[in-house]
Amino acid sequence: MSPSPPFPVLAAGDRFIRSAIFRAEITDRLGSRAAVSELELPWPDEPFGAVAEVDEASGSEDELIDALRGHRGLVTQLAPITERALSAVPELEFIGVGRGGPVNINVEAAAARGVRIVNVPGRNGIATAEMTLALLLAALRRLPALHGSLLRREWRGDFYRHDVVGGEISGSTIGLLGAGAVGQHVARIVAAMGAEVVVHDPYLPAGALPEARRCADLDELFSTSDVLSVHARLTPETEQVVNAKRIALMRPGAILVNAARGGLVDYAAAAEALATGQLGGVAVDVFPTEPVDMSLRLLQLADEGANVVLAPHVAGASRETARRAAGGMAEELRRYLGGEPALHPVRPRAVTS
Repeated sequence: MSPSPPFPVLAAGDRFIRSAIFRAEITDRLGSRAAVSELELPWPDEPFGAVAEVDEASGSEDELIDALRGHRGLVTQLAPITERALSAVPELEFIGVGRGGPVNINVEAAAARGVRIVNVPGRNGIATAEMTLALLLAALRRLPALHGSLLRREWRGDFYRHDVVGGEISGSTIGLLGAGAVGQHVARIVAAMGAEVVVHDPYLPAGALPEARRCADLDELFSTSDVLSVHARLTPETEQVVNAKRIALMRPGAILVNAARGGLVDYAAAAEALATGQLGGVAVDVFPTEPVDMSLRLLQLADEGANVVLAPHVAGASRETARRAAGGMAEELRRYLGGEPALHPVRPRAVTS
């Protein structure tokens, strides 16, 4: 009996998760059982966006269709997997998307064709947690001012003044608004550094995260935190959950950190609180609109020397994240070819609701 021909897979990578990384991970797990072709999409050098009926996609339908013909599998992060693309390649039976939210797939259309769809939730959890810590420390120790002074060729002794120096994580109370994978990792790190950790998350299972004290009342979380770090999911209920009313409850000089979603925070209220001294620092990696509106007041305050730390939504971007995403896809493909159930299946909303 002759061996089965290799399973043809298109690795549609981009300039973060390179197609060569997908290939290496698939080859490591499947060897000659898979034949991998490569396509490179232009993100992040070119912004992603809507393509036909899907969102946050890179490249064009025509480009994907031309590359995908004859392939039974697709692994990607951002390829536009639309109704038209699926119709053009009826032989496709496996789609792996190396991200948590597969909004670049028409999931309903793919599922209707019997295609197995999988993703990699939590691929960037460690990177995001570590970036959160970096933002927190930068604001707590006022690194923007220190860094900026030396760039201006200034050596300022007044940074040692008691009313200017920053604080420490050890001995502080750090509040976490949300304690999913990222929030829990942050909690363990700062607890190990000597902080008291307070968490508000109604979905956190009983007995989870013993390093933290649970706080059922959201207002109490704000009023007791020296640092408030946001880790909730963005839903209609949590939109601008960090607002002027709750910021006013915080201890004067408290630090606000957000590496989750921009819509969770009222940035105008945060900027006003920073300008008045109610907040001692704001450190964010995400914004209400992206690319960010360059007239945002937080940017203006940063120009004026306020304690603002800013990053362009890169908290989850690490080389390990890229490798983890590709490895997760390769494992899912191995399971598919081996007749095993998917670890992280993606199903249409109508099925999961």
